[in-house]
Amino acid sequence: MRAIVYEKFQGPITLQNVVDPTPKSHGVVVKVTATGLCRSDWHGWMGHDADIELPHVPGHELAGIVVEVGKDVKNFKVGDRVTVPFVCGCGTCPECHSGNHQVCDNQTQPGFTHWGSFAEYVTLDHADINLVKLPEEIADITAAILGCRFVTSFRAVVDQGKVQGGQFVAIHGCGGVGLSAIMIANALGAQVIAVDINDETLKLATALGATKTVNASKSSNVVEEVRELTHGGAHVSLDALGSQATCFNSVANLRKRGKHIQVGLMTGDHQHPKVPMDKVLANELEILGSHGMQAFRYSAMLEMIKEGKLQPEKLVERTISLENIIVELPNMDKFTSKGVLVVDSF
Repeated sequence: MRAIVYEKFQGPITLQNVVDPTPKSHGVVVKVTATGLCRSDWHGWMGHDADIELPHVPGHELAGIVVEVGKDVKNFKVGDRVTVPFVCGCGTCPECHSGNHQVCDNQTQPGFTHWGSFAEYVTLDHADINLVKLPEEIADITAAILGCRFVTSFRAVVDQGKVQGGQFVAIHGCGGVGLSAIMIANALGAQVIAVDINDETLKLATALGATKTVNASKSSNVVEEVRELTHGGAHVSLDALGSQATCFNSVANLRKRGKHIQVGLMTGDHQHPKVPMDKVLANELEILGSHGMQAFRYSAMLEMIKEGKLQPEKLVERTISLENIIVELPNMDKFTSKGVLVVDSF
């Protein structure tokens, strides 16, 4: 099969012919019909993920068709249209037994713990626990951007943040995660403040539901500006980027008893950011993480998409070919795209 491969972190990315995958007894092989290009893929290529073994095929957001099924799989068959969350549970550890597959003790992640979806075919483990059947109403390109950014944002806003109508929600960083969070929070009736460094991106954020915007590169004090726009601070605030500055600002711009949700990956020099713990203590703030979403929670999100309450397809800036990843992946830290890139040509 054709696949995108790198053999060295931060090294050349090439399109190669590699061996077709075979499923484990509990897994499947999926023919990839669409796959999203995510900043997490860039983190992997940079060497920020200890799970990656070289040579490696990245890619973790996908939609496709089951073409081969392991002997122990009961709930899926050849021909099923499926997607999958980027964190796959084992189904047997204590976290999975408690329903928290997104923090499985033995989790697998396509594109990180094993070869991913920047290829014609991908293997997915523990299929009965992790695969999600796609409704006919949801196109492959739309489904391909759900598995990381959108589901992570959905769980962060809905399950972790418990956002309600009328609340002020601040979103720091308007990449794929941030734009998804804006759309979801807006659908729940929240008043969303979008924070980013690019005016064009902030225009897109407004189109997706942000009521106010802050350009952090032009603001003299992001925290005070957000607090003013929210009449005393956000009820819920997300760091959707993952940096020292966005994490600090997200915590500091909360009103009393507000919630900070860390969604953006904290890597490299940003792993241990400064946090205003004096405010956390005095104002009884909550600090929560959000890491993916369980497959069984997809139904609520898919229903909102089918009803038109959520329109993730609006996040797609353009579609590209598998070969285009060679150029696009190394440049993901430059934030030149205003939306999401999806591969639909293999």
